[in-house]
Amino acid sequence: MKAISRRAMIGAIGGAAALRVGTARVCGQPVLPPAGALTDVGGLRVGHFTDTRRPTGCTAILFDKPANAGVDYDGSAPGESLGVALQPVSPLDQIHAILLTGGGPMALGATSGVVRFLEERRIGYDWGVPDIRVPIVVGAVIDDLAIGDGHIRVGPEEAYRACEAAAAGPVAEGNVGAGSGATVGKIFTGRGMSGMKGGLGTASVRLGDVVVAALVVVNAAGDILDWRQGSIIAGARTRDGRGFARSVDVLRKDLETRGASAPPLSDGVFHATTLAVIATNVTLTKTHLTKLAMMANTGCARAINPYHTQGDGDQVLAISTGLVGRDVSLTALGAVASELVADSIGRAVRAATGIPGWKAARDL
Repeated sequence: MKAISRRAMIGAIGGAAALRVGTARVCGQPVLPPAGALTDVGGLRVGHFTDTRRPTGCTAILFDKPANAGVDYDGSAPGESLGVALQPVSPLDQIHAILLTGGGPMALGATSGVVRFLEERRIGYDWGVPDIRVPIVVGAVIDDLAIGDGHIRVGPEEAYRACEAAAAGPVAEGNVGAGSGATVGKIFTGRGMSGMKGGLGTASVRLGDVVVAALVVVNAAGDILDWRQGSIIAGARTRDGRGFARSVDVLRKDLETRGASAPPLSDGVFHATTLAVIATNVTLTKTHLTKLAMMANTGCARAINPYHTQGDGDQVLAISTGLVGRDVSLTALGAVASELVADSIGRAVRAATGIPGWKAARDL
């Protein structure tokens, strides 16, 4: 792996940050037209912390009041904290914040920074103890330890700073926050076939008074597809670096060798994960949100191939801010949510900026 210079890192962050202001071009490259953001549902704020020392960071999602939440864990090895309590068998219905972060399992302790931020503001459950409030913060991680110096990783102070930066306006995309060190198409890196940069993307849609939105951190083993066109946007590269290896075609050839020795896949546990958050302003129960998360997860399968590999820790969280209290078809919400997730995945890699050893879609 080539060393990543501070100048290259700062340039990558600057390119991603410029996406937020909506300029026509960045470094000669077209900027994605806005497609809304998770904050469009109302009742929540999003803040990033991006480390300038190496590509890593975290993204905090804070709620104006406790939010109903559900979850779908289909990945083989999800790195998470307290999210398991959102499954239907648990009586816990509401949470106060979410932290998405790089740094792998060792960064899960960063959620304590969000807890401190909320506790200082007396946000959390009344625990029946004088002057004690207990915030419920769900944490989820991606592994970016191989990008730069893995000893540099997010901790409580960085998470606290992400909370301080949280705002209800536009959300920066690309290599910011939890998407800073994200990579994709890395299932064959052990065979000399490089992957590409992943990132963070977001999108929303307003349908009458109903708003549905998604935010996704894309750190997938597989290729990333333009799901509407069926073409690959980013993914495993051929050994000569001139084109896409087409991961499923390579895997098919592996099976056709019928036992002939093939180099192992780079699909170890925890090394690849896609994190998705779906939010709506419609009032939904935890059971409904669990189903919404399940439907939204199909959007990941549209845009990532292969998805849910042996090592992926994929997770989808679904949130209701409860600002609209009328009956809405859950099937309709799920259908829209799955498309938003797929679109957000595409936006994440299109907004990414390349670093040494990891090209971005905009570099091709």
